[in-house]
Amino acid sequence: MTAKLSNLLEKPSPPRGDGQRVLVVAGDPGDSELLSTTLELAGYRVGTAGTGAEGVTRLTEHGFDLAVWDAVLLPHLTRLPPAPLLFLATCDSLHRLVPELGPGEQDYVTKPLRIAEVLARVDVLLRRRGPERQPGGRPHYGDLVLDDAACRARRGTRVLDLTPAEYRLLRHLLVNAGCVLSKEQIGSHVWGDFRANEAIEKLVSRLRRKVDSDPGEPALIHTRRGFGYWLGRAG
Repeated sequence: MTAKLSNLLEKPSPPRGDGQRVLVVAGDPGDSELLSTTLELAGYRVGTAGTGAEGVTRLTEHGFDLAVWDAVLLPHLTRLPPAPLLFLATCDSLHRLVPELGPGEQDYVTKPLRIAEVLARVDVLLRRRGPERQPGGRPHYGDLVLDDAACRARRGTRVLDLTPAEYRLLRHLLVNAGCVLSKEQIGSHVWGDFRANEAIEKLVSRLRRKVDSDPGEPALIHTRRGFGYWLGRAG
């Protein structure tokens, strides 16, 4: 059996909901149908709204646990609701979306949508609080701070010289702080397709050398052998 086939057979099942209420706010009927059908099959109770104004009304009047919100309708979201938000964005709209992300439980996925990623992000937002954010909306863990608008990271006073793949990996680990991510999950998020284990191991190793280079700082990136990698303080 080839390594690639073995990895595919061992791919974990997508996370499932437990009846939580999710509101899908999307102007594109195709996106709305895809997301609502997928989320319902995954065990969530789903409501939909076709406009930003309708979405605000439904969030205000009904108790939803999370909203999946198309970023093109962001101007209608005049204030952030108490429910976590997962934004749908295009790559060329991220520079407009990221500055709008304030403190709270918020994240985004990019189009074209990858359903496995949407389900994973929904699961994380519902299971636990999102990453802490500094004033200005920058996600951070302790002294590790990300600047999504500039795609830069620093730890304490050190600026981390990261490649695009390293930045995507670091952000993925940070927003899932404390959760072990498999190599399959990392490869899918960073590159959007299958990559050999060796490529992922080398990427993690390079990132760890940059993030945890100061022996006077506690290590943040860890390996759980046989399972994957996680970000946080050990012990």
